[in-house]
Amino acid sequence: MFIGIDVHKRYSQIAVLDENGEIVEEVRVENANLDDFAQQYAGSKAALEATTNYYHIHDTLSEYLDVTVANPGALKLIAGSDKKTDRVDAKQLARLVRLGSLPESYVPTDEVRQARALVRGRQKLVENRTEYANKIHGLLSDHGITREVKPLSVEGREFLAELSLPAPWDALLESYLELIQVLTEQIESLEAEIEERAGSLKETQLLMTIPGVSYFTALTIYAELGEIARFDRAKEVVSYVGLNPIIRESGDSRFEGSISKRGSGRVRWLLVQASYTAVHTCEDEYLSRFYNRLARKKNSKTAIVATARKLLVSMYHMLDREEVYDPPGVSA
Repeated sequence: MFIGIDVHKRYSQIAVLDENGEIVEEVRVENANLDDFAQQYAGSKAALEATTNYYHIHDTLSEYLDVTVANPGALKLIAGSDKKTDRVDAKQLARLVRLGSLPESYVPTDEVRQARALVRGRQKLVENRTEYANKIHGLLSDHGITREVKPLSVEGREFLAELSLPAPWDALLESYLELIQVLTEQIESLEAEIEERAGSLKETQLLMTIPGVSYFTALTIYAELGEIARFDRAKEVVSYVGLNPIIRESGDSRFEGSISKRGSGRVRWLLVQASYTAVHTCEDEYLSRFYNRLARKKNSKTAIVATARKLLVSMYHMLDREEVYDPPGVSA
């Protein structure tokens, strides 16, 4: 049998096809009961789309079924349809898995999932803290206070704690400051766990031998890339992160444009920041030489993005070969 599963928060719409592509069953099942359903069709091939809550469902179904997770972006291109319903989506998934045409998505290991949870959780807390800092900036602006204040700094919070505002804005300011303090403590707690986790993994230990790569950057790269063996070559990693240039060809002309920006913007940003640090602070010979040569020909922005791409290629080879950072032509 071939099974398509359209996953939602509390339930899944399921379509079961036989070898001839005929519908055997269409049913809506509560996610809590999916293991019972899977047992009925043990040994069958199943497909579900990579959604925010698919990890648990994938693991539950894999106990009984041969489960493939579909890549949502590629799936839209293949299974484009004007009619979008749960039943249609489930049947389309079942049809594609029956034909062997399902675009697969990577399913991370438990270790990678844990790393992702840590770095993404920290990022969310940082974003929340920044949101409250921005609220404070808006509150000050509304009251004509033009002094440059950094609510996330100790000095900034001390100034704000002494600031006298009329009600109810004084209470709002106090609440924002308390929330920033709580979030800061939570971020620091997570950072300690992230540092410990990065120090315990061989992959992140290797990445941290690169000048400018911190434990947080190393764990984020590891978490977002996953198992390096799933990539056959460096170009695939570059494309996955979105640092590959968009190339347009027409006749005898070839134009290389800006980067594709597919994949994780968080990883691209971290790679650029790590490259800045390696070039301008650590003065890494390998990356600095590349950056300076390109910056003279083009501009600093183009050069640093290209340097980030070169850094990512080095990371790929380090992880693939299980080697520390030792670039060619430079003494490690």
